[in-house]
Amino acid sequence: MAEETVDQDIQDLRDQFLNREFDEVTFEIDGTRFAEYAKVCGETATKFTDPGDPDFQAPPTFVSTLVGGRSMPPDFPNLGGMGMDAGKLVEWKAPVRDQATLTGRSHLHDIYTKTGRSGRMVFLVTRMELYDSDGTHVANADTRTVIRERPRG
Repeated sequence: MAEETVDQDIQDLRDQFLNREFDEVTFEIDGTRFAEYAKVCGETATKFTDPGDPDFQAPPTFVSTLVGGRSMPPDFPNLGGMGMDAGKLVEWKAPVRDQATLTGRSHLHDIYTKTGRSGRMVFLVTRMELYDSDGTHVANADTRTVIRERPRG
């Protein structure tokens, strides 16, 4: 986030909720599913599409399809306004293989605001850190949500 003045209410949310784990979920990875995902995305490399390839693995963006049990901490306040998907980001660290068991742990990674023509927008970045059964950190999958606040008054 650029160095900017953060409104006090947003700073309070940052102080209370950032980097506090609120969800943990286990995923059993199916190579057939990620191979189909790769093909639908237009991938042609056999290491992502062919289970017979000796380096068969999920394409890096596949982990963005994994969804936890919660999208926000249970005690996170309702900010009002309409929430919308504002994008995904994947930080790939190690291959995800067929039949892997991954553990995803989620926390709020960032909270920030921008002001648009229609008023203030609050961005919430939820990060799921994914680990394989050996404890290797294989990826981070960020989901960005934007909430356009309702005008006060």
